[in-house]
Amino acid sequence: MLCRKRYMYDHENIFAKLLRHEIPCNTVLETKHVLAFYDINPQAPIHVLIIPKGAYGHAQAFYTKATAEERLEFGDMLGRLPEHLGLSSFRLISNQGKEAGQEVPHYHVHLLGGKSLATILA
Repeated sequence: MLCRKRYMYDHENIFAKLLRHEIPCNTVLETKHVLAFYDINPQAPIHVLIIPKGAYGHAQAFYTKATAEERLEFGDMLGRLPEHLGLSSFRLISNQGKEAGQEVPHYHVHLLGGKSLATILA
């Protein structure tokens, strides 16, 4: 059964603060609508977070409310970033909701690589 809770974006989450330049990040690539930066608690030798600059709390909000330009640019970033980082093998992870492991309520994708990731998930 699909849960249809009313969703309110938290403008005080850490990624929102990062996008307002209230806290620094180590940027990898940036476009008009997307920011990619190194994770401060990496789970692999290369661990980059990719976030839309819009106020989207999770994947479902992003893919149903973002503009076509935002979605296209996000997908383009997911396609270009591994090559930019020199990765031919990598893992993309995105979680939606606390039960799935989403810690920051802003849609984001983790790109991990630089080692064997075959056993990284329990």
